[in-house]
Amino acid sequence: MKQGLQLKFSQQLSMTPQLQQAIRLLQLSSFELQQEVQQALEENPLLEQDEIEEPLRDHDEEALSDDNHEWDQNYTAELMGAVGQNDADYDAMVFGCGKETLHDHLRWQLQLSHFSPVDEQIGLAIIDAINAAGYLTQSVDELTQGLNSQLQEPVEDDEVAVVLKRIQQFDPVGVGARDVSECLLLQLQQFPEQMPYLSQARKAVANYVELLGQRDYRSLCKYLKLNETQLTEVLAIVQQLQPHPGDRFEQNDDAYVIPDVVVHKKNSRWIVELNPQSLPKLKVNSSYAALIQDAKQSDDMSYIRQHLQEAKWFIRSIESRNETLLKVATSIVQRQQAFFELGEEAMKPMVLADIAAAIEMHESTVSRVTSQKYMHTPRGVFELKYFFSSQLSTDGGEDCSSTAIRALLKKLVAAENPKKPLSDSKLTELMSDQGIQVARRTIAKYREALQIPPSNQRKRLI
Repeated sequence: MKQGLQLKFSQQLSMTPQLQQAIRLLQLSSFELQQEVQQALEENPLLEQDEIEEPLRDHDEEALSDDNHEWDQNYTAELMGAVGQNDADYDAMVFGCGKETLHDHLRWQLQLSHFSPVDEQIGLAIIDAINAAGYLTQSVDELTQGLNSQLQEPVEDDEVAVVLKRIQQFDPVGVGARDVSECLLLQLQQFPEQMPYLSQARKAVANYVELLGQRDYRSLCKYLKLNETQLTEVLAIVQQLQPHPGDRFEQNDDAYVIPDVVVHKKNSRWIVELNPQSLPKLKVNSSYAALIQDAKQSDDMSYIRQHLQEAKWFIRSIESRNETLLKVATSIVQRQQAFFELGEEAMKPMVLADIAAAIEMHESTVSRVTSQKYMHTPRGVFELKYFFSSQLSTDGGEDCSSTAIRALLKKLVAAENPKKPLSDSKLTELMSDQGIQVARRTIAKYREALQIPPSNQRKRLI
């Protein structure tokens, strides 16, 4: 085999560090971006936060024009839009806050009760074995064995059972139960004995709790020997009970949702703007940048030049992120104006390719910019991905969004007669009457996604 040299030309894409940084910033949420900005401020002495507040200005479609930015000694990353309304309307939404847990509440009541030192140790062990829903996760025998391995004096099952019975009288009523039936019976003990149909309610909870959950009213009438009117009175009592007594102490770990984009209507037009609270304004430190004019070559000058260039790239990447986010959000609003005017039922089908073609960018870019980004609208706060949905055909030849079909499905179920709930087949017929051709299995899939139980479980007598 003869060896030789060969010259060959080819083209390929290369990911520059600047492009990699811009792509990484594009897919970050507002909270993650704030952390990234804070880290950049700590690591780069030439990058600082601009505390100067500029007057608010209105923006429209002209804000999407790609003007060439002139770079000078004072590089500033501006938001592409600002809110012209009261800032309080666009404050971060707090979904959760710190509050007392179920175990803290039970321990507090235990300390106020007159327990002996041994009984107090038993009570603490019982409380530790209660889960967040309020149910005891260990048997009396298991609790006794665990306590005997820790206490110097052994305890009997009867002692543990007595302490458990006292804890089951704590607030919330029903805590410490071992199953749903026991939990509901503990709550029924709080009702006055003269209440009509109380005995039947206790019998139903003790022996037929599964039939109650399944809403099998025909079987309940048979076993309880009641007619439908009498069973309605029993169900009215049962519906006052709480099967999960610990729910009101449940902690919500969701912290903050900061909308990246704000949409509001002005002069019959929908205006799209970036939320000025979602990003800080950055600039290059003018004092350090002025030292670049010194012609002397030194390690210090090389350090300053390197960090100056990094600061420029970082600010430009944020500028690019803001422009892309505003372009995508504006295109979404333009295509989904019917949603903002009329609601979910008017949502149009839309996929990533539609927005990518409109703003002349790749679908992967649209996917990155819509991930973990939120839009504040008069109808609520939505993730940008919420506005994308598949399409289904209608009799009129138009396409209908799957989101609109789910909204219509919720509307139909909400308006149904609870004594005769609509089956999936009937829902399919009602959809067909409105010109939407949907298969019954599709209705079942959407219903399950919306966590709507089947018709036999939606049936109610009251």
